[in-house]
Amino acid sequence: MAGHAPSAAQRTKSENAFVRAVQNISSVAGWCSALMILAAVFLTCQMIFIRFALNGSTVWQTEIVVFLVIAATLIGLPYVQLQHGHVNVDLIPLALKGKARFGLAIVTLTLSIVITCVMLFYGYEYWHFAWARGWTSDTVTAVPLWIPYLSLPVGFGLLLLQLIADLVALLTKSETPFGLEAS
Repeated sequence: MAGHAPSAAQRTKSENAFVRAVQNISSVAGWCSALMILAAVFLTCQMIFIRFALNGSTVWQTEIVVFLVIAATLIGLPYVQLQHGHVNVDLIPLALKGKARFGLAIVTLTLSIVITCVMLFYGYEYWHFAWARGWTSDTVTAVPLWIPYLSLPVGFGLLLLQLIADLVALLTKSETPFGLEAS
């Protein structure tokens, strides 16, 4: 649809050093997330082969696949935000013009930052409980839960950085509100 944000291939890097650094970090997080998904797929295939071709038992694969997919989702958050890939309804931003659209973008980003800060706080607290108390999974592998739970503060921390970078880019006018062309 005309007027929407350019595709990832067309999007240019910001002139602001902070925004550019966060964009690079978010891109690395996206690659890490993709590698975790790929590892989960390979582990699932290995698990199927062991179970059905070799008639063996699988002890640890399911648990690790679940941890990898959840971590990939959380670590991938900043990359999706960088690409403006979250599901959205842009009916109101399309209806608004000029300063009203800009104001709505500021309010939306600010609320997103506040909510992400809350999630980061509780994600860190949950991870810290698991680490300090030595929590392990209730399976044969007894995975130390601080390892998979680390994706909570890391993912939300990186998302927070990307949201702040988006706000900086908006305030410095290097990006338009909601990626829509100025009207």
